[in-house]
Amino acid sequence: MKSIKVTDLGAIKNELRKYKAGVKFDINQFNQVARLAWLGKVVLQPLDPEDPECRAMLVYVQEPEGLAAHILNLDADLVGRMHIVDGEQAQALIKILEQGVQERARQYQQLDQRDFYFPHFYRPEQDEQE
Repeated sequence: MKSIKVTDLGAIKNELRKYKAGVKFDINQFNQVARLAWLGKVVLQPLDPEDPECRAMLVYVQEPEGLAAHILNLDADLVGRMHIVDGEQAQALIKILEQGVQERARQYQQLDQRDFYFPHFYRPEQDEQE
């Protein structure tokens, strides 16, 4: 772990600027985190809610469960951890999270209205032929 001398105010300010800017995931990492965001497995929070200029966000990436855990290929250093992400990628993750929630809700609504019985058990053509 890197240490900074408390007496070096300039170094402290530089480190603070780095944290406030956040880091960007590379393309592969972003895609993995975005898949989990679509599933609702990320939690985002502003890094500094009191600073309107700070666009970076804290992003906690949860481990997937069930079928997703078996299918998705994820880097071990991404899941189960907190990341400081720059504002641009964080905003994209928010949009992906919202899109995933909307699409999953639509699927559940369609499932709630779907009729499984008639396609499998009701065949009027066969009744008329007999």
